[in-house]
Amino acid sequence: MHSGGAPSRYVVVSCGTLRLELIRLQEEGFLRAERLIFTAPGLHESPPELENQLKSQLVKAKRICERVIVVYGAKCFVDSSDPLRDMDALIRDEGPGISRVDASNCVDMLADASQREEIAAGEKVYWLTPGWVANWKFIFKDWDTGKANETFPQNSRAVLLDGIGYYDEVIKKDPELLLAFSDFMKIPVEPHPVSLDRLRNLLKEQSERSA
Repeated sequence: MHSGGAPSRYVVVSCGTLRLELIRLQEEGFLRAERLIFTAPGLHESPPELENQLKSQLVKAKRICERVIVVYGAKCFVDSSDPLRDMDALIRDEGPGISRVDASNCVDMLADASQREEIAAGEKVYWLTPGWVANWKFIFKDWDTGKANETFPQNSRAVLLDGIGYYDEVIKKDPELLLAFSDFMKIPVEPHPVSLDRLRNLLKEQSERSA
């Protein structure tokens, strides 16, 4: 992940929805962070809690290393009382040495807009990552049936962007998880294999930036 000279030290602070992908990159030897630190998954549903957890984890990260890479998208946080206070403003509040991967959200970190357009093939799609499926009961814990029915059936299907073979593992070990989530959404969940190259490139770009 580092090119030329001594490797830079950094800590990664990420939304829990990408825990599985980041651990895979760490296991492969690509991601050489001093530490991976996660917030709970799906906190975009609760901006105040997202702010609290992210700030807390950034403070923890800065104690370990001055350089921090945030794996959150630009659209993952909106302050309802101040629309100009976005994810980058929240991060700036925590001081220098922190940068964020250049993506809109976790889905965009696995497949960019043109890739998603190609996968959707003209249909309206609800996009998922493995972390969304694994944690769907927690992420949507405050949703009632009415809100679910208003949201998901507008889409023809849900597409799981799978860069780690998650779908096949779940089908073998816990198919009820997928069935229950699909039943909650009232649309089918379909896997679409992707590489982790986009996520690798986003992380590489930030790791090579000067703090």
